Amino acid sequence: MNAIRNRVQLIGHVGQEPEVKTFDGGKKVANITIATNDYYTNDKGEKVENTEWHRVTAWGKTAEIIEKYVTKGKEIAIDGKLTHRSYDDKDGTKRYITEVVANDILLLGK
Repeated sequence: MNAIRNRVQLIGHVGQEPEVKTFDGGKKVANITIATNDYYTNDKGEKVENTEWHRVTAWGKTAEIIEKYVTKGKEIAIDGKLTHRSYDDKDGTKRYITEVVANDILLLGK
């Protein structure tokens, strides 16, 4: 059961062009957002679409794949883990971030 502890799998469309940074040692990090859609029928019988946005961070080889092949609108699958972190903004207000740290990526669609 340890293999499925804190595991996230998402399939969705990339919401913006990837933001990739390269550090002094050559290590890369890529940041993207992914939109996932859920559909349900409301009380009136109408089909309703609910879109959720997810922040995704990838390091190393996975970041390199994102840099080379991922563009806005591309459908991808992500496998990773959920993380939480906080920071103080310029006004001193504590901000919280929840994101998926991707271990693997699979390019789907066109």
